[in-house]
Amino acid sequence: MAPELFVQYLMAGVTYGFIYAIVAIGFNIIYNTTGIINFAQGEFVMLGGMLAISLNGLVPLPVAIALAVAITMLIGALLEITFIRWLDRPSVLRMIIITIGLSILIREVALHVWGESVRALPYFSGNEITTIAVLGARVSPQILWVIGACSLMVGTLSLFFRYTLLGQEMRACAANRMAATLCGINPRNMVTFSFMLSAGIGALAGCVMSPITSTEYSIGTGLAIKGFTVAILGGLGNSMAAVAAGLLLGIIEAFSVSVLPLAFQDAIAITILLIILFVRPHGLFGRKDAAGLKEF
Repeated sequence: MAPELFVQYLMAGVTYGFIYAIVAIGFNIIYNTTGIINFAQGEFVMLGGMLAISLNGLVPLPVAIALAVAITMLIGALLEITFIRWLDRPSVLRMIIITIGLSILIREVALHVWGESVRALPYFSGNEITTIAVLGARVSPQILWVIGACSLMVGTLSLFFRYTLLGQEMRACAANRMAATLCGINPRNMVTFSFMLSAGIGALAGCVMSPITSTEYSIGTGLAIKGFTVAILGGLGNSMAAVAAGLLLGIIEAFSVSVLPLAFQDAIAITILLIILFVRPHGLFGRKDAAGLKEF
């Protein structure tokens, strides 16, 4: 393989890997606080992109992105308050069914609002034919925006959970909800905020990836599968490991195009997920006794 082509595949893999990692981190944030898997996480990515596209016709692009993230966070909070907060110790199966139902509901509403058309935000720098040289390969500047924005989100979240009072309260709820309650922390509010935070980072990822991948009402399902695969691969609840797992999956998918038809690309994530569930259910980087946000 030519060095330029190798770099091209590598950059594509890193780009998609960061997107998968952000979706997986959204899974982990909610899982750590509630103990459930939110299969509507991919829809937050879709909502962020679609809202930003609609708002971009009314306001400048940075404002459209900020508003899209804020609106998606409010939607995440509303979903939690409406469908989850009132439940008293629901079973895991019940919560999975509820989040799958929410995913279908959001997708159908998006179909009604935006239709089946494929849309995209404008490139943040240049346009679709603008390229820059990276180690001899020509790549779109938007790839650097995706990598930079997702890296910034990961770093900011790490600092948030380690050094802010709210982040420490969320970690306390993840470690021991009863003890956190006795310390005056309201676990219900932490759950609501976890939905807002995961919705917000998902929406921002949806905005930065939109110029490259385009956006439509149905993209959430595929992203949820990839994000869940990465979360399991890294060790459910371990968000820093999700970054490594996301990059691993993204690079494997990118290089698989050179040996497998493009139609098989999505099957790779499912195959990896099944292998991990059978061979190492706690993930490549996880421990059987792994505990929540303290590992961020």
